[in-house]
Amino acid sequence: MGAVLGGKKAKPSRKLEVFPNKNPGRNYLVELETSEFTCLCPATGQPDFATIKISYVPREKIVESKSLKLYLWSFRNEGCFHEHLTNIILDDLSKALDPVWCRVEGNFNSRGGIAIRVTAETGRRP
Repeated sequence: MGAVLGGKKAKPSRKLEVFPNKNPGRNYLVELETSEFTCLCPATGQPDFATIKISYVPREKIVESKSLKLYLWSFRNEGCFHEHLTNIILDDLSKALDPVWCRVEGNFNSRGGIAIRVTAETGRRP
């Protein structure tokens, strides 16, 4: 008997889920990266592709990776400038996690011969 298709499908969501950090007194680095990020150019409506790298030192909470995937997926049909988008992601992560330090890097593929890399961060890296 093969796999049954048609089960519950994941949908994009702006909700970031978190779980408790079991080592809140220790500074350690969490790094998450995806090369599958897409959004839309607000000027042309054309798709933009990027690698998004998130680095943070957690305090009390850690982001759950599947919810992060669905969160990033929620930008797929949204028109947003790269600079603004990178800061939105940082703000949302900071609100959900209250990390010691957080950095979001957006490495956007070349469009019109120009690649754009945006780095935004908050807090002090220990």
